[in-house]
Amino acid sequence: MANSLFRKKSIERILRESEKENAHHNGLNKVLGVRDLTFLGIAAVVGAGIFSTIGNASYNGGPGISLLFVITAVTCGFSSLCYAEFASRVPVAGSAYTYSYVAFGELIAWIIGWALILEYAIGNIVVAISWSGYFNNLLVHVFHIHLPDWMLVDPQTATAAFKTATQALAGTESLTPEMRSSYDFAIQAYHNAPMIGGSHIFFNLPAFIIVALITWVAYIGIKESKNMANFMVIFKIAVIIFVIIAGAFFVDTNNWKPFMPNGFEGVLKGVSAVFYAYIGFDAISTTAEECKNPQRDMPRGMIYSLIICTVLYILIALVLTGIENYSAFKDVNDPLAFVFEHRAPWIEKIVSISAVVATTSVLLVFQIGQPRIWMSMSRDGLLPKQFKKIHPKYHTPSFSTLVTGVIVGLGALFIESGLVTDLTSIGTLFAFVLVSGGVLFLPRLVKEKGKFQLPYINGQYIIPLLVILFIFVSRGRMVDAVNNISNEGYQEVLFLLYILLASLISVFTFMKKYSFIPVMGVLSCMYLMIEIPSVSWLWFFVWMGLGLTIYFLYGYRNSVLAKEGKA
Repeated sequence: MANSLFRKKSIERILRESEKENAHHNGLNKVLGVRDLTFLGIAAVVGAGIFSTIGNASYNGGPGISLLFVITAVTCGFSSLCYAEFASRVPVAGSAYTYSYVAFGELIAWIIGWALILEYAIGNIVVAISWSGYFNNLLVHVFHIHLPDWMLVDPQTATAAFKTATQALAGTESLTPEMRSSYDFAIQAYHNAPMIGGSHIFFNLPAFIIVALITWVAYIGIKESKNMANFMVIFKIAVIIFVIIAGAFFVDTNNWKPFMPNGFEGVLKGVSAVFYAYIGFDAISTTAEECKNPQRDMPRGMIYSLIICTVLYILIALVLTGIENYSAFKDVNDPLAFVFEHRAPWIEKIVSISAVVATTSVLLVFQIGQPRIWMSMSRDGLLPKQFKKIHPKYHTPSFSTLVTGVIVGLGALFIESGLVTDLTSIGTLFAFVLVSGGVLFLPRLVKEKGKFQLPYINGQYIIPLLVILFIFVSRGRMVDAVNNISNEGYQEVLFLLYILLASLISVFTFMKKYSFIPVMGVLSCMYLMIEIPSVSWLWFFVWMGLGLTIYFLYGYRNSVLAKEGKA
């Protein structure tokens, strides 16, 4: 059984099957060039992260959060180069799922395909909810339109706010007039909601509507999606550059002192938020079959989009923490609008419009990416045949696109965002680790003109030296981890486990002369993973358990490779 769980597909076979499927179903439209791919990458990356999560990250790390953007960019850079290597060799839809099928075999491919649902479909629920907040803010402050509160929030959030307000007003603690007004508003909003069967009804209608519209655009064609994404990218980059230039006039360099007010530990607290701001560049790889020249253009699109976004992020972080002291960003969910609220309200309105456009572009790219992963899994027999169906007119994976729209739309309508940011980060980092590690198992090829090839840098001595240096620098934390392991448990165990795994990887790198770039991709992504809270890991393993159950009930028996083995 072990051999059947890790049965692999060769690159030649995947390319042959892809050509056969496209010929039989009239194929996907090959319309994307390097500029389109770069724009799709920027469209996916520059979204809710830069407009929202950077606020709390700045509160914890201060101006030093700009260093975390550099660290995260380097981490993503190692992974993007590995993605580019796979994309050049396996220019088909499926992204990390398809790459894992080549490098590790079917079970790992299924696991990563299931994990990618967290990045694309489940992650898009949070993006849609964020879009709803930005859109409502735009309606209120620019157009002075007020939607009923019961159609702007999920049931869990509304109920929790009502209970908190009721308990606070019934308590003995003194409340400020502002707090009392806020609690009264929450209670009034709860009672104003319509009722069905004795229960108050709440749902996030704007979030559902935008998902429906984006799903329609993704359904009718990649060309239409490309044109829409390109327009939104040009607009939001222009706004961000404008904000950087305008904000520079309000910067007080005294706010950059101290640069890391809570030390490097405080900077690292923003790992999930900052990494969430980078999620998306890998979505480009799901459109491989719609590229004119995937071997040349896909690697360039990934790398170009990552570099552009990193430069913008660092400048934004420095401007934000220069305009306002880091301590003012606690619980601020719209930092770009926040810093201009009293200084230049007209800029705040521009930022609000840009936030709506930015999150719309993220929704679009992820709604394009998820169906193509399901399409690839269906081709391999791991999902029902309907998921690989190509629309005869629009040349898109029609059924998969509609299923993605239903899942994200209903989730955005009723689900609380909660843990999904961290879950999305785990799923993405997990994919990055496997893609980076998978490159090590690919045979070396002779360099071909016009095709990207990951440069080989012998890590035999560099990796062990870096690991030894890391252990030396972290010796204090290691001692604390050993001493406090029984009290603090989870975080300390993960850190010590990381040290052990990093040491083993360095030994294998020394013995096997592994390439520096993919090994660093594995090590850096693994380190970011240990900084994610334990409760998110608990839900991740629950999600993985559900995925494995589906695999063994359906995918294991219906796999194309399984049927061939029985023949």
